[in-house]
Amino acid sequence: MSNRLFVAIDLPDSMGQLLADLDPHIRGMRWTHRAQMHLTLGFFGDVPEGVDLKLREKLNAIQFGKFFLPVNGIGSFSAKGAPKIVWIGVGNAHPHLFQIHKRVQEAALAVGLEPELRPWHPHVTLARCSDVSSQAVRKFLQSNSKFDAGMVRVEAFHLYSSKLTPAGPIHTRELTIRADT
Repeated sequence: MSNRLFVAIDLPDSMGQLLADLDPHIRGMRWTHRAQMHLTLGFFGDVPEGVDLKLREKLNAIQFGKFFLPVNGIGSFSAKGAPKIVWIGVGNAHPHLFQIHKRVQEAALAVGLEPELRPWHPHVTLARCSDVSSQAVRKFLQSNSKFDAGMVRVEAFHLYSSKLTPAGPIHTRELTIRADT
C-alpha cells in the first residue's frame, strides 16, 4: 500500500478567492479550484506505508517560526514555447521559506525518498494549459505580470495525500506541522 504525498503551505480562503477571480476564461486554460491552491514545498509521489510513517516523524521534528510571505508576479512555465503552467510567485527568495523547503527535502532524503533535482521556484499553480492560444495567454501574463495578491502569514505547513480522479486531484490533509510559538 502506498500514498501519493506532498508537503505544502495553504493559502487563506480570501487569497484563494482573489486568485480564482483572476480566471480569464481562456479556452484550453484549466484554472485551479481555489480550495486546491497551495505552495508545494515537496512532492514525493507514491510513498510506501512504512516510509510514510517515517516521513511523518521527520516532518513533525521540523521547527520554524511564523513569518509573512509576499504573493505576487504572475508568470508561466513553458514547454517548447507554449505555456503549460500559469503561476503566481511566492516569497521572492525569502530565507525562512527556503529554510523550510530545505528541511522538508532533508526529511524526505533521511527516509530514502529521492529529492527533486530541479531548482525550486516557489509558486502557486493558477492554471494548466493545453491546446491554448499562446497569444491569449501572453496577453493575460503581460497585463498581470505585476499582480500583487498581498501577504500570507505562514503559521503551519501540511502533509497531503493526493488521489487522481477524472474530475481532478483530491487532496486530503494528513498532518499539520505548526510554527513554534
